[in-house]
Amino acid sequence: MKVEKNTPLLELLSVMFENSSRRKIRKMLTDGRILVDGVVVHKAQLEVEAGQIIEMVSKSRALEDNPPPRAKKKSARKLKIIHEDDHLLVVSKPEGLLSVATDRMEPDTLHSRCINYVREEDSSAWCHIVHRLDRETSGIMILAKGKWQKEALQEQFVNRSIQRTYHALVQGKPEKNQGTSTMYLLEDRNLRVNKSKKSIKAAKEAITHWRVEDFDDYHSLIHIVIETGRRHQIRMAMRELGCPVVGDEKHGSDEEPGRLFLHASSLEFIHPENEDPVRFESPIPFITK
Repeated sequence: MKVEKNTPLLELLSVMFENSSRRKIRKMLTDGRILVDGVVVHKAQLEVEAGQIIEMVSKSRALEDNPPPRAKKKSARKLKIIHEDDHLLVVSKPEGLLSVATDRMEPDTLHSRCINYVREEDSSAWCHIVHRLDRETSGIMILAKGKWQKEALQEQFVNRSIQRTYHALVQGKPEKNQGTSTMYLLEDRNLRVNKSKKSIKAAKEAITHWRVEDFDDYHSLIHIVIETGRRHQIRMAMRELGCPVVGDEKHGSDEEPGRLFLHASSLEFIHPENEDPVRFESPIPFITK
Protein backbone atom coordinates (compact mmCIF):
# COMPACT_ATOMS: atom_id res chain seq x y z
CA MET A 1 0.00 0.00 0.00
CA LYS A 2 1.37 3.39 -1.01
CA VAL A 3 0.50 6.15 1.43
CA GLU A 4 -1.28 9.16 -0.08
CA LYS A 5 -1.01 11.56 2.87
CA ASN A 6 0.68 11.65 6.25
CA THR A 7 -1.35 9.36 8.54
CA PRO A 8 -0.77 7.39 11.77
CA LEU A 9 0.20 3.79 10.95
CA LEU A 10 -2.64 2.22 12.93
CA GLU A 11 -5.25 4.12 10.90
CA LEU A 12 -3.70 2.95 7.64
CA LEU A 13 -3.55 -0.65 8.83
CA SER A 14 -7.21 -0.49 9.86
CA VAL A 15 -8.03 0.40 6.25
CA MET A 16 -5.73 -2.27 4.81
CA PHE A 17 -7.17 -4.95 7.09
CA GLU A 18 -10.74 -3.74 7.53
CA ASN A 19 -11.93 -7.18 8.64
CA SER A 20 -9.31 -7.47 11.39
CA SER A 21 -9.72 -6.16 14.91
CA ARG A 22 -7.28 -3.59 16.27
CA ARG A 23 -5.97 -6.23 18.65
CA LYS A 24 -5.04 -8.47 15.70
CA ILE A 25 -3.44 -5.54 13.92
CA ARG A 26 -1.35 -4.71 16.99
CA LYS A 27 -0.32 -8.37 17.14
CA MET A 28 0.98 -8.03 13.56
CA LEU A 29 3.08 -5.08 14.73
CA THR A 30 4.34 -6.99 17.76
CA ASP A 31 5.30 -9.98 15.57
CA GLY A 32 7.33 -7.79 13.24
CA ARG A 33 5.07 -8.43 10.24
CA ILE A 34 4.56 -4.78 9.25
CA LEU A 35 7.17 -3.04 7.13
CA VAL A 36 7.36 0.61 6.12
CA ASP A 37 9.70 1.10 3.17
CA GLY A 38 11.14 -2.34 3.90
CA VAL A 39 11.89 -1.64 7.58
CA VAL A 40 10.08 -3.48 10.39
CA VAL A 41 8.10 -1.10 12.61
CA HIS A 42 6.31 -1.73 15.89
CA LYS A 43 4.91 1.65 16.90
CA ALA A 44 1.16 1.88 16.16
CA GLN A 45 1.07 5.68 16.23
CA LEU A 46 4.06 6.15 13.92
CA GLU A 47 3.33 8.98 11.47
CA VAL A 48 3.75 7.42 8.02
CA GLU A 49 4.56 9.98 5.35
CA ALA A 50 3.04 10.34 1.88
CA GLY A 51 4.82 8.18 -0.67
CA GLN A 52 6.00 5.55 1.79
CA ILE A 53 5.10 1.90 1.19
CA ILE A 54 3.42 -0.29 3.81
CA GLU A 55 3.51 -4.06 3.43
CA MET A 56 2.81 -7.11 5.54
CA VAL A 57 5.06 -10.16 5.49
CA SER A 58 4.19 -13.71 6.50
CA LYS A 59 4.73 -14.89 10.03
CA SER A 60 7.47 -17.28 8.90
CA ARG A 61 9.27 -14.45 7.10
CA ALA A 62 9.01 -12.25 10.18
CA LEU A 63 10.51 -15.03 12.32
CA GLU A 64 13.36 -15.47 9.84
CA ASP A 65 14.15 -11.75 9.95
CA ASN A 66 13.55 -11.38 13.69
CA PRO A 67 14.22 -14.73 15.40
CA PRO A 68 13.03 -14.98 19.01
CA PRO A 69 15.79 -14.42 21.55
CA ARG A 70 17.49 -17.41 23.03
CA ALA A 71 16.81 -18.25 26.63
CA LYS A 72 18.51 -15.75 28.86
CA LYS A 73 21.14 -16.83 31.30
CA LYS A 74 21.34 -13.74 33.44
CA SER A 75 22.09 -13.02 37.03
CA ALA A 76 19.72 -10.45 38.48
CA ARG A 77 21.05 -10.52 42.03
CA LYS A 78 21.36 -6.73 42.09
CA LEU A 79 17.97 -6.05 40.49
CA LYS A 80 14.38 -6.54 41.54
CA ILE A 81 12.74 -7.01 38.16
CA ILE A 82 8.99 -6.43 38.06
CA HIS A 83 8.49 -6.76 34.30
CA GLU A 84 10.59 -7.14 31.18
CA ASP A 85 9.72 -7.25 27.49
CA ASP A 86 11.40 -6.25 24.23
CA HIS A 87 10.69 -2.58 24.89
CA LEU A 88 10.70 -1.98 28.65
CA LEU A 89 12.46 -2.96 31.84
CA VAL A 90 10.43 -2.24 34.98
CA VAL A 91 12.36 -2.57 38.24
CA SER A 92 12.10 -1.69 41.91
CA LYS A 93 14.86 0.64 43.11
CA PRO A 94 16.17 0.09 46.63
CA GLU A 95 16.46 3.12 48.90
CA GLY A 96 19.91 4.63 49.11
CA LEU A 97 20.76 3.92 45.46
CA LEU A 98 21.05 6.72 42.89
CA SER A 99 18.80 6.40 39.85
CA VAL A 100 21.58 7.63 37.55
CA ALA A 101 25.13 8.89 38.05
CA THR A 102 25.76 12.54 38.87
CA ASP A 103 28.75 14.63 37.77
CA ARG A 104 30.80 12.57 40.21
CA MET A 105 30.28 9.52 37.91
CA GLU A 106 29.25 7.09 40.65
CA PRO A 107 29.94 3.53 39.38
CA ASP A 108 26.96 1.83 41.04
CA THR A 109 23.52 3.21 40.17
CA LEU A 110 20.21 1.69 39.19
CA HIS A 111 20.94 2.73 35.60
CA SER A 112 24.33 1.01 35.56
CA ARG A 113 22.86 -2.16 37.07
CA CYS A 114 20.17 -2.27 34.38
CA ILE A 115 22.71 -1.74 31.60
CA ASN A 116 24.90 -4.54 32.99
CA TYR A 117 21.83 -6.78 33.13
CA VAL A 118 20.73 -6.33 29.51
CA ARG A 119 24.32 -6.55 28.27
CA GLU A 120 24.73 -10.05 29.67
CA GLU A 121 22.81 -11.16 26.58
CA ASP A 122 23.78 -8.47 24.06
CA SER A 123 26.95 -6.45 24.58
CA SER A 124 25.53 -3.55 22.56
CA ALA A 125 22.21 -3.37 24.44
CA TRP A 126 21.22 -0.24 26.36
CA CYS A 127 18.63 1.01 28.82
CA HIS A 128 17.42 4.60 28.71
CA ILE A 129 16.39 6.43 31.88
CA VAL A 130 12.80 7.66 31.51
CA HIS A 131 12.31 9.23 34.94
CA ARG A 132 14.07 9.26 38.31
CA LEU A 133 13.52 8.70 42.00
CA ASP A 134 15.43 10.49 44.75
CA ARG A 135 18.29 8.45 46.21
CA GLU A 136 16.43 8.06 49.53
CA THR A 137 13.18 6.91 47.88
CA SER A 138 12.58 3.27 46.95
CA GLY A 139 10.17 1.87 44.42
CA ILE A 140 9.12 1.33 40.86
CA MET A 141 10.97 2.75 37.86
CA ILE A 142 10.64 2.26 34.09
CA LEU A 143 13.61 2.08 31.75
CA ALA A 144 13.25 2.00 27.97
CA LYS A 145 15.26 -0.35 25.76
CA GLY A 146 15.13 1.97 22.74
CA LYS A 147 15.12 5.66 21.96
CA TRP A 148 11.58 5.83 20.54
CA GLN A 149 10.19 3.96 23.54
CA LYS A 150 11.93 6.46 25.82
CA GLU A 151 10.49 9.41 23.90
CA ALA A 152 6.97 7.93 23.90
CA LEU A 153 7.07 7.38 27.67
CA GLN A 154 8.58 10.77 28.44
CA GLU A 155 5.82 12.37 26.40
CA GLN A 156 3.31 10.72 28.73
CA PHE A 157 5.17 12.14 31.73
CA VAL A 158 5.15 15.61 30.17
CA ASN A 159 1.41 15.31 29.47
CA ARG A 160 0.85 14.08 33.06
CA SER A 161 -0.99 11.03 31.73
CA ILE A 162 1.09 8.55 33.76
CA GLN A 163 -0.39 7.87 37.18
CA ARG A 164 2.33 7.72 39.82
CA THR A 165 1.34 6.35 43.20
CA TYR A 166 3.49 6.49 46.32
CA HIS A 167 3.08 5.42 49.91
CA ALA A 168 4.62 7.27 52.84
CA LEU A 169 4.68 6.48 56.52
CA VAL A 170 4.48 9.82 58.32
CA GLN A 171 4.62 11.02 61.90
CA GLY A 172 1.25 11.79 63.45
CA LYS A 173 -2.00 12.15 61.53
CA PRO A 174 -3.19 14.98 59.25
CA GLU A 175 -6.22 16.95 60.46
CA LYS A 176 -8.16 15.91 57.32
CA ASN A 177 -8.35 12.45 55.78
CA GLN A 178 -7.48 13.64 52.29
CA GLY A 179 -6.48 16.69 50.32
CA THR A 180 -4.31 18.23 47.62
CA SER A 181 -1.10 20.13 48.19
CA THR A 182 -0.21 22.73 45.54
CA MET A 183 2.97 24.68 46.07
CA TYR A 184 5.93 26.15 44.21
CA LEU A 185 9.38 24.73 44.92
CA LEU A 186 12.80 26.22 44.33
CA GLU A 187 16.05 24.23 44.30
CA ASP A 188 19.23 26.10 45.23
CA ARG A 189 22.81 25.49 44.13
CA ASN A 190 23.36 23.09 47.01
CA LEU A 191 20.33 21.01 45.91
CA ARG A 192 18.27 22.17 48.89
CA VAL A 193 14.55 22.40 48.09
CA ASN A 194 12.49 25.21 49.58
CA LYS A 195 8.96 26.51 49.24
CA SER A 196 8.78 29.54 46.97
CA LYS A 197 6.42 32.11 45.53
CA LYS A 198 4.83 31.53 42.15
CA SER A 199 6.31 34.80 40.93
CA ILE A 200 9.89 33.52 41.26
CA LYS A 201 10.98 32.62 37.74
CA ALA A 202 12.84 29.39 38.61
CA ALA A 203 10.10 28.09 40.92
CA LYS A 204 8.28 24.96 39.74
CA GLU A 205 4.70 23.94 40.52
CA ALA A 206 4.26 20.78 42.60
CA ILE A 207 0.83 19.10 42.85
CA THR A 208 0.38 16.26 45.32
CA HIS A 209 -2.91 14.44 46.03
CA TRP A 210 -3.00 12.47 49.27
CA ARG A 211 -5.32 10.49 51.53
CA VAL A 212 -4.89 8.66 54.82
CA GLU A 213 -4.97 4.92 54.23
CA ASP A 214 -4.28 3.73 57.78
CA PHE A 215 -3.11 5.15 61.10
CA ASP A 216 -2.40 4.44 64.76
CA ASP A 217 -1.48 6.60 67.75
CA TYR A 218 1.92 7.51 66.32
CA HIS A 219 1.98 7.20 62.53
CA SER A 220 -0.17 7.36 59.40
CA LEU A 221 0.17 5.52 56.12
CA ILE A 222 -0.50 8.02 53.33
CA HIS A 223 -1.55 7.08 49.79
CA ILE A 224 -0.14 9.68 47.39
CA VAL A 225 -0.67 10.44 43.70
CA ILE A 226 1.50 13.12 42.13
CA GLU A 227 0.74 15.16 39.03
CA THR A 228 4.22 16.69 38.86
CA GLY A 229 7.55 15.04 39.53
CA ARG A 230 9.50 17.66 41.45
CA ARG A 231 12.43 16.78 43.63
CA HIS A 232 11.34 16.38 47.28
CA GLN A 233 7.77 17.43 46.45
CA ILE A 234 6.13 14.68 48.54
CA ARG A 235 8.47 15.30 51.45
CA MET A 236 7.69 19.03 51.29
CA ALA A 237 3.94 18.37 51.06
CA MET A 238 4.01 16.12 54.15
CA ARG A 239 6.04 18.69 56.06
CA GLU A 240 3.42 21.33 55.21
CA LEU A 241 0.79 19.01 56.73
CA GLY A 242 2.81 18.89 59.93
CA CYS A 243 3.41 15.18 59.36
CA PRO A 244 6.97 14.68 58.05
CA VAL A 245 7.87 11.39 56.42
CA VAL A 246 9.45 9.05 58.95
CA GLY A 247 13.23 9.27 58.62
CA ASP A 248 13.16 12.60 56.76
CA GLU A 249 15.42 14.65 59.00
CA LYS A 250 15.79 17.34 56.32
CA HIS A 251 12.09 18.11 56.55
CA GLY A 252 11.34 17.79 60.24
CA SER A 253 11.32 14.11 61.21
CA ASP A 254 12.83 13.37 64.62
CA GLU A 255 12.84 9.60 64.07
CA GLU A 256 15.90 7.77 62.74
CA PRO A 257 14.77 4.33 61.49
CA GLY A 258 17.71 3.97 59.09
CA ARG A 259 15.84 4.90 55.92
CA LEU A 260 13.27 7.29 54.48
CA PHE A 261 9.82 5.72 54.63
CA LEU A 262 8.74 6.79 51.13
CA HIS A 263 8.09 4.28 48.36
CA ALA A 264 6.93 4.52 44.72
CA SER A 265 4.33 1.76 44.82
CA SER A 266 2.74 1.74 41.34
CA LEU A 267 2.79 3.18 37.83
CA GLU A 268 -0.03 3.19 35.28
CA PHE A 269 0.66 4.18 31.68
CA ILE A 270 0.10 3.31 28.03
CA HIS A 271 2.56 0.75 26.73
CA PRO A 272 4.45 2.43 23.87
CA GLU A 273 4.49 -0.69 21.70
CA ASN A 274 0.79 -1.60 21.57
CA GLU A 275 -0.98 1.31 23.29
CA ASP A 276 -2.50 -1.01 25.88
CA PRO A 277 -2.96 0.41 29.40
CA VAL A 278 -0.64 -1.32 31.87
CA ARG A 279 -0.12 -1.14 35.61
CA PHE A 280 2.88 -2.34 37.59
CA GLU A 281 3.23 -2.47 41.36
CA SER A 282 6.07 -2.71 43.86
CA PRO A 283 5.27 -3.96 47.40
CA ILE A 284 5.78 -1.42 50.19
CA PRO A 285 8.93 -2.66 51.99
CA PHE A 286 8.23 -0.99 55.33
CA ILE A 287 4.66 -2.29 55.71
CA THR A 288 3.91 -5.84 56.81
CA LYS A 289 0.44 -7.32 56.24
